[in-house]
Amino acid sequence: MSPVAAPADRRFRRAHVKPSRKRSEWRRLVAPIARYGLVGLALIYAAYRGSSVVAHARVLQIDRIVVRGNERLSKGEVLAVLSGLRGESLVWTDLNAWRRRLLASPWVREAALRRSLPSTVEVAILERQPIGVGRINGDMFLVDDRGVVIDGLSAVPGDGGGMTDEARADLAARLIASLKPKPDISRRLSQVDVSDRHNASVILAGDRAVIQLGEDQFLQRLQSYLELAPALRARVPDIDYVDLRFDGRIYVRPASAPSAFAPSALRRGKPAAGTGRNADGAGRKADGPARAGPRKWGRGPHK
Repeated sequence: MSPVAAPADRRFRRAHVKPSRKRSEWRRLVAPIARYGLVGLALIYAAYRGSSVVAHARVLQIDRIVVRGNERLSKGEVLAVLSGLRGESLVWTDLNAWRRRLLASPWVREAALRRSLPSTVEVAILERQPIGVGRINGDMFLVDDRGVVIDGLSAVPGDGGGMTDEARADLAARLIASLKPKPDISRRLSQVDVSDRHNASVILAGDRAVIQLGEDQFLQRLQSYLELAPALRARVPDIDYVDLRFDGRIYVRPASAPSAFAPSALRRGKPAAGTGRNADGAGRKADGPARAGPRKWGRGPHK
């Protein structure tokens, strides 16, 4: 019996199934990520262990502090402020925090700290320069050109120093700075009174008169006074105060005239906020043109 070939039914034809590529592509992506991730974790751990070793390495612990720029502050006083820095990690210690400690000292105007291998911190200090003596509530203090209290003479100032009063300190600082171009006048400045924040009064060395200058044009007004002083003395030998705040006019109060004004901070032989030079003088201040007693002078020729 011969075999009979039956026609194939295409409806039941087995499809040729190809292997999926998604699985192999996923493996190709994940394998490098896993491999590099393990390497990264190993590096992070090594860095952590290395930093821990560095932080505790004896050769990188601070054991030497070099101080430069100090004149009035002793090295011991600077090191006392930096107490605790020795023994810290040279790599990880916060030098900005130690710098802020130094700036809290009233004598320190600016400071910089720098790491130096193997175990040294270098400290550079710029100190405040006292330019005079100030009286604050009856106590005497050294003050710098910004009006910052540096140190007490008859009392101890608050920690870190402080502005006596920002407006008054600025008035005194502007007055002193304005006289620097004329050293011959600046050297004569003996006392400065800024109790009135809109009217600076001064006493010059060798002159008993209190000179009221207002709040601007300090140098010009002092120069005008010095030019007219001989003529003023010829007519008023003993002057209590001279008011130069009003352009074109000078108001002069004789010392013998009765005063209706409150006393100034300036005192004979006791500087209020001066340059440290000695001068005699007793002064009074006025908030405007003298109303009784003072004589009025023009800046031109006297008639």
